[in-house]
Amino acid sequence: MTTARWYARPAGEGLTLRKNPRLASWNKATDPDQVRLRDYLKDTADLLAPAMIRTGPWTLVLDVGLPPGRDLVDMADLDNYAYPLATRLRTEDLVSVWCTKRHAATSRVLVAAADETAAPSKIYTVRTTASTQTRAYKEQIRSAVSSASEIAPGPVQLQLGYVVGPQRNWTSLWKPTIDALDPLLGRTREDRDWHPKDGRITDLALHVHVDQTLGHDVVVSIAAAPAAGEDTAR
Repeated sequence: MTTARWYARPAGEGLTLRKNPRLASWNKATDPDQVRLRDYLKDTADLLAPAMIRTGPWTLVLDVGLPPGRDLVDMADLDNYAYPLATRLRTEDLVSVWCTKRHAATSRVLVAAADETAAPSKIYTVRTTASTQTRAYKEQIRSAVSSASEIAPGPVQLQLGYVVGPQRNWTSLWKPTIDALDPLLGRTREDRDWHPKDGRITDLALHVHVDQTLGHDVVVSIAAAPAAGEDTAR
């Protein structure tokens, strides 16, 4: 099976965002949430423009600052913060996205050349054959972690390594993959499929490698563990 490639989180503080990060929104274009999201994305793209990597694989880091009274492991799902910014920036050669949340007065963003690193020590891997829009895709992902023990209560660090064919939009894989990880994350309700406690993820890393021979299948590698304290996640 084709194996994932893993990339290090770049060092450095990056840039302080001028507008607060916004979660992905699927409301109509005139909805206030959509308007605020577009304003944030445009301003952040303008802020990053001088630092963008012009050639070669690159990494995006988004560190989301939340108010001190906000529960870090309840909602504010990191893939919903990462997705709109990753898709707003040019996704060509974007091979790694890191997103964290912590208690802080500001949020920060960083772009850097990608630096390949060793794989995590414990990985669950599956080759999926179903459309990501179907229940079958999620069932295949869940099967890869069905024997795993649920991670103890508290914040979680999750890394997902994808291997995709050349025509695949890998950002569209994030949400349905995470939706299937309830064996690791726990369920919000026992009788409800595909609704894990993904607010627990306080440190998320997403990586991709393109395999010209893979076609429509997707290889997904999953590594999850209790997260470090928020001070060390910066």
